[in-house]
Amino acid sequence: MNRLSKSSYAFVLTAAAIVISSCSMPSKSGSAFSFDPSVKKPTGAVKIHISTSAQRVYVTQGDEVLLATPCSVGTTANPTPKGEHRVLSKTRHRRRASSPGAGYPMTYWISFYRPAYGMHWGFVKPYPCTHGCVRLPLNSARKIFDMVKVGTPISVSSSKPWDSSIGAKLSVLDDSVLPNPPSSYLMSQQVFSDAEKGKMWNF
Repeated sequence: MNRLSKSSYAFVLTAAAIVISSCSMPSKSGSAFSFDPSVKKPTGAVKIHISTSAQRVYVTQGDEVLLATPCSVGTTANPTPKGEHRVLSKTRHRRRASSPGAGYPMTYWISFYRPAYGMHWGFVKPYPCTHGCVRLPLNSARKIFDMVKVGTPISVSSSKPWDSSIGAKLSVLDDSVLPNPPSSYLMSQQVFSDAEKGKMWNF
């Protein structure tokens, strides 16, 4: 009976350790379309912080983080420009103008650094994969778009103070396993109306 009690006790401890560790570690699965970040309504001007090494975006007001989200940044060959920038323009329903990929939706476009660089909705991967832009989950892109205005400061650096705390608790998103939606859908107005509802195609 005593041996059974010790065995049961050890099992409980092991199970508890698994639960605790699963709460402290970020999720290792999921797509950007299932991610919907919590957001605190700003009462004044905000600032965007982009951590290229952690692939995280933080929207802050003062020292408070109002929104935090995973993202994808530029590759080593085509890095996201570091430094202190400002929002140059905003286009809610934008399409890529240049080829290849002309017409591809770049919904909730927030331009910074130069007109060709921006934050926008895009397939998010757990590694740098863009040509310099910052891809965001759909709901993150919409919420950040609505929080900022032309002139909002954007700070891009290798790391940010929240990477090991708030950033480390965010889900790891990987859209690389998703199929490409049909071109007919991507080129239609439906892609934008669906985005306003927080969805895309049949994801």
